[in-house]
Formats: sequence, C-alpha cells, structure tokens
Amino acid sequence: MAPRLPLALLRAWLPYAERDEVIAELSAEFAVREAREGGRAARAWLWRQVLGSVPPLVRRTLSRGWTGFEPASSRLRPGGPPMESFIMDLRYAARRLRMRPLYALLAVLTLAMGVGGTAAAFGLVRGLLMTPLPYPNEERLDLFWSAGNWSEAEYVHLSPDWSGYGAVAAFRDKETPLRRGPDAPLTLVQAVSTTATLFDVLGVRPALGRAFEEGEDRPGAAPAVVISHGLHAELGGQASLVGSTVDIDGRPHTVVGVMPEGFWFPDPTVRAWVTEPMNPEDRSGNYALVGRRGPGMDGPAVDLALKRIAARMKERFQYAEAWDKSRSPSVTPLREHLVGPLQAPLLATLVAMGVLLLIACANVAALMLGQVDSRATELAVRMALGADGRRMTQQLLAEALLLGLAAAGLGSVIAAQGFRLLTEALPLGPLAPRGALDWGVFFAALVLALVAAMGVAWLPARSLRRSDPQRALGRARTGGIGARGGRTEGVLVVGQVALAVLLTAGAALLVRSVANLRAIDSGLDTGRVAILDVVMEATVECAARPRVLAELEQALATLPGVRSVGVTQKLPLRGRGEDWGLAIEGKPDLPASSTYVRLVSPGYFEAVGIQLVDGRFLSTQDRADTERAVVINRALAKKYFPGENPLGQRINTGLEGLERIVGVVEDVAEAGLTDGAVPARYMLHEQVSVMTMTRQTLVLRAQPGQDPAALLEAARKRLAEAAPSVAVHRATTLDAVFAHAIGPARQVMSVLTLLTALAVVLGAVGVYGVTAHFVRRRQRDLGIRIALGLRPSRVLAQVVGRGGALVLL
Repeated sequence: MAPRLPLALLRAWLPYAERDEVIAELSAEFAVREAREGGRAARAWLWRQVLGSVPPLVRRTLSRGWTGFEPASSRLRPGGPPMESFIMDLRYAARRLRMRPLYALLAVLTLAMGVGGTAAAFGLVRGLLMTPLPYPNEERLDLFWSAGNWSEAEYVHLSPDWSGYGAVAAFRDKETPLRRGPDAPLTLVQAVSTTATLFDVLGVRPALGRAFEEGEDRPGAAPAVVISHGLHAELGGQASLVGSTVDIDGRPHTVVGVMPEGFWFPDPTVRAWVTEPMNPEDRSGNYALVGRRGPGMDGPAVDLALKRIAARMKERFQYAEAWDKSRSPSVTPLREHLVGPLQAPLLATLVAMGVLLLIACANVAALMLGQVDSRATELAVRMALGADGRRMTQQLLAEALLLGLAAAGLGSVIAAQGFRLLTEALPLGPLAPRGALDWGVFFAALVLALVAAMGVAWLPARSLRRSDPQRALGRARTGGIGARGGRTEGVLVVGQVALAVLLTAGAALLVRSVANLRAIDSGLDTGRVAILDVVMEATVECAARPRVLAELEQALATLPGVRSVGVTQKLPLRGRGEDWGLAIEGKPDLPASSTYVRLVSPGYFEAVGIQLVDGRFLSTQDRADTERAVVINRALAKKYFPGENPLGQRINTGLEGLERIVGVVEDVAEAGLTDGAVPARYMLHEQVSVMTMTRQTLVLRAQPGQDPAALLEAARKRLAEAAPSVAVHRATTLDAVFAHAIGPARQVMSVLTLLTALAVVLGAVGVYGVTAHFVRRRQRDLGIRIALGLRPSRVLAQVVGRGGALVLL
C-alpha cells in the first residue's frame, strides 16, 4: 500500500477532475515498483514524483487563488484543488477585515494580549521547571537533610562510608573578594566553598584543566579553585589561565579548571568553586551535603542507608534534643531543592495567564458570533441559492486564521516584553537567568494564537451549520440567525465575567495577605535607612577586623546627609543564623539552649531604630579590656528571667569568661517577619573579635528629608577610598529589605493584580460588545416601540438591564 503522507500532500494541490485518476495511477505504479525493487526504493520513487509535481501545482493554485485567472484549457473542468478555494477565502476574509477595522483591531488586540502573556509565562516555566539541570542523571542526586547545618567534623567522620551513595560533597555559599594580581582592583564574586568530591558527585568535568583531586580538601593542601566559563572570559579567556594563580580572600589560589558554558551549581550566580580544608575537630555547622546514589539505591534501600548514616552519627556525636540530626534522616531530590520554591509562583502565573487567554478567546468568539449574526440575511440568501455549508464554514476559518496570524505577530512582541516584566516581577531569585527569551517563546505564541483562533471559529461555524435559511429570511428584520437571539454570546460573556471574578478574588486574597504582612511591627524604623553589605579579605586578622569596621563607620559618618552609622554581622529580616549557646550564672538546672547573637557596633541601635526598654545601650566605653557587656531583648528577658530584673546578671556564651547584662531592648524581627518575638542578645565586635566574620553590614540612617537611596553611590565611593581591602557586595535600603521579607506573595500579587485589571477590561469589552450587538439587532423593534409611545428611559433601562444581568450571572 502506498504511503499516505505523500499522496495526501499531492491530493491537496491537484484539481478535482484529475485527482482520482492521478492518485490511482501513482498507487498502481508504486505497487509494481514495491514488488520489483522493494519498499524503500518504491517510497523514494513516490516522494520524487510528489516533490517534483507539487511546485508547479502550487504556482498554479496561488495564481488562480489570488487573481482568479484560469487557463482556457482548464475552464470547462469542474472544481479545483482545495487549497485554491481556501486561498480565495483568505482574500475574501482579508477584504472583510479591511472593511471592519474596529472589529479586526479589537479582536487582534484581545487575542494578542492573552496569547502573549501565556507564551511569556510558558517561556519561564519551560526554562525553569522543564529544562533539565546541567548534571547527568540528575534524578540520582539528593540533598541531605538539615541543609546548611552540617559540620566539617560530621562530614570527615562519615566520609569513609556513605552507605550506598557513590560520592557525597559538602558545600556552602559565600561572597568572596577576588583579585587577579597585586595591583588589580578588588572584585566580589559569588563562590562556593566545597570538598574535592563535588564535581564527581555532579558528574560534570571541566572544559579546560581538571576537577579537584583527592586530598585537596585536607588541611595543609594548596588552595585550588575551579572557575565558571563566564569568569574565565572576564579574566581574559586565555587557556593559559589554567595553572595560574588568583587572589581569593587575600590568599593565592591555583586555577585548576574552567567549567563548561551553561554549567551552574547551586545557582547561576556562582562563578567560582574553592576547596575548603575539612577540619575533623570543627563542630560548627554551616554546610549542606549533596550525594549521588549508587546503582540499585532506590526506595527502601535509600531509607536503610540513611538510617545507617544516622546511627553512625549518634555513636560519634552528642546532640541536644532540640537539634538532634540523627532522629529524622531524609533526603530531598536536588531538582526539588533547587527549583521547587519557584514552582508555585510560576504555575500560579501560568494558570492566571491561561485564564486571561480563555477570557480573550471568549471575547473574540462573541465578537465573531455578532459578525455572523449581522450577516444573517446575506448568508441565508447564499445558502438558499445552494451555497455549500462547508465552503461557508471555510470562510469563517480563513477569517479566524488571519486574526490568529495577526495576533501571533503582535503577541510575540507582547510575549517578549511580558517575559522581561515577569522575570523582574516574579520571585525567581538567582535562577532568573535560566528563563531565557528564545525562539521557543515566539513559536509558543504562534501555536497558541492559531489554536485559539481555530477554537474561536468553532462556535460561529457551528451556529452557521445549524441555521435555517428559510427562518433566517423570515426574521431578516432583526438580523438574527435562527432563533438563537444572542444567547450564545450571553453565555460567553457570563463565562468571561466569571473568570475575571475568579482572578479578582485570587488577587484580593493576595492583597489582603500582603497588607497583613506589611502591618506586622518589625520593631525597626525602616524609613531613611541605607544598607551596604561588605566583605573583607580573609587575610585581615580577626583581632584587626573591629578596627577596620570602626574606620569604615568613621568614614561614612562624615558623608553629607548621614545622621548615624552602625555595623552588624547579621541584619534583621534576613533569615536565621548566628545561634550561640546560653548558660546563666546561678541557674545550673537551666536546660541547654541557644539564642540569636548579633555582633554590632555602639551606633547600631540608633541607626536601625531599636528602642531601649531598661538599662543602657552598648557604648564606646565597653572595650576589649573591660568586662564583656551584653544587651538582651524583651523576649530573652521574659523567657530566662521571668519575674526578675535581668540587669546586672551574668551569662555564659561559651567564650572565656562571662558577659554582664547592661540593657534590655524591644524585640525586632531578627529572622523572619512572621517568626514572632524570639530571644536575642547583642554584643560588640571589639569584645568578641575572635567571632567577627569577614562579612558585615553597614547601616546608615539619613537626615530627615534625605532619600537613603541617594546615599548609596557616595557611600560606595567613600568605602573604596577608605578601605581598598573591603568590597561592597550589595547596596540597598531597609525598606527594600522589609519588602523582600514579605516573601513571594508580594511579587506574585503585583503580577496577579495586573492580570486581574486586564481581565476586567476584557470582560467589560465583552459586555459592551454583546450589548451593542443586542441594540443593533433590535434597532427596528426599538424604533417602532418608541414611535408608539415607549419612553426612551424604558429602552435605556432594558438595554442596561440586559448588560447588568450578564454581569450578575
């Protein structure tokens, strides 16, 4: 049997008179050749015949379709190829659309908005949720439980046997200063401190050089770094860069490899991977563990392996009951950990865009039904004279196709702009660059537009096929088709309004949630506060770091428009961390516990607006050679000193000696906006310099009337002059930090509110279109009634009542 595809292609372009004869001859010849030469040779012959015949047939069809010219030798032959009639219908549809520019413009704009928005959302979903991660067999990669809370000692203890996992790596993010040479400027790069097994776990090899080797993460090993393709290009892009050294954190690191383009881990902003010496005595926990499951490690085998790991941890380490990691071992698929938080906002946006597209399609379908209804007499006469219903339906499809193509072109522009808007508006974080604007987005816009247009044409075509020419001619004065009376348009408008109300309800709930979050008292005076996150090189000794921070404070305090300056190691509203143990002198029975500790400067409290409840703030009189002072918040006083005055009492942080409580301050949102009051204490960098990190946050309170954002650029320049060894990682305002702490709901709310506004506008357009068509269809009836004495106000009430009924339904 001859293949169907080439014969169908030829059938579409052959005239009716020759079609059956030519197809029959080709099929017979194909059968002969198949028996003689084999199927492959016969199919090749058939395709050669078809591909050689189609071009002249296409030229003839296009010529007759656009010009109507038929060679004399063919005029007496009945019919013509299907494509010929369709091209004629396209010409007719184009003429009708030119005659009705308002209808055409409204239909194209409506459809383009739905198509463009949906295509933009689909582009993000495809890039972020559907594109595979840049690691082979990603489904076998797991993230261990308690991410960010694993210590070097735990990793070293477990490394000899990971119970079924082929390899496991420890890693943590950090911003680190990088310098290409001694005289090169200092730049800040996002990096990952990791063990030598990372790239073995991920299964990716460098494009240049090598990965880390075994032993490069042991104490005393030479520091090594693998850089990203982008950083390699910024550093010159020369192959000779591999083997050279760069200064990272003030220490020379050998560049051993360059990762391939497109690789990232754990997010696309990371540009360097640095080996971290694993100290078996270090119990501080701030690492995450990622592992690759070995063959056969699925389901129950994974659970059993995790239980063995937890048992080995229980044997070696002692954990307080509150944070015992050995009790509930589990793993999370790496993909879920990396892109899982994006799934809810992206799918919500895609669904909202899909609802908008449905509203747009219903709107255009109602408009097309109105146009068909207005042509009722013309269509009825043509059908009475013998017009083919299939051909009349084809004319509607041709008109829908032209509308779809125009909407696809405009929708592609809207998709490109909408893609950029969504990328900026949605909470995509560092994964935003993965949502690339490519031809896939424009192809999605084209397909969506054509599918939507064909779907839109279905209702008018169905109405046309079911119409009765005799009844249509009898009701010609109303311009209606059949006895439909506009009910279908009404149903479409009701659906539009219902979908718009659905979007509005969702947006209203989000707006209320965000308003409730904004109403939470953070305990901070967020107005007029500028924030600069800075990083010192690791070569700055711990004892010298408080002095460097004091110099930075002094340099910024002299800036015009600055009222006060402070420093903190952990800014409120930026998540958990910096938990230290707590013991109280005179209370030996107190269970082991920990609280937040914030290392600050004396000016910090004034800079962020924390209020004093009792006692005093930390001051410049509290020095390294005096008794360590601590300020606690109201929550800590309430929990650990119920019914007593905490001032003057001493606590033990775990450092040498005790700290005396000198003040109590109001609670602030130390970790998250919705966490409520949690115990926290404040100490000076100078008095615990050994715990002062290289990452710090400078807080500047502006003078009244001064915009804090206007201080950021001047502050950057002043810091570059005062401390070349300090790099500015981020510059923002405390208001922006508060807005970010509200979470993804704030950003999704903005997008959903915009979509709701568009949906309401489209719904209003639909109500107006159906109401206007109702008036036009009954214009003669209404005129007669007014001539017989009906008051115009009654007519207005009837028209408005019909539109209101559609909305209420």
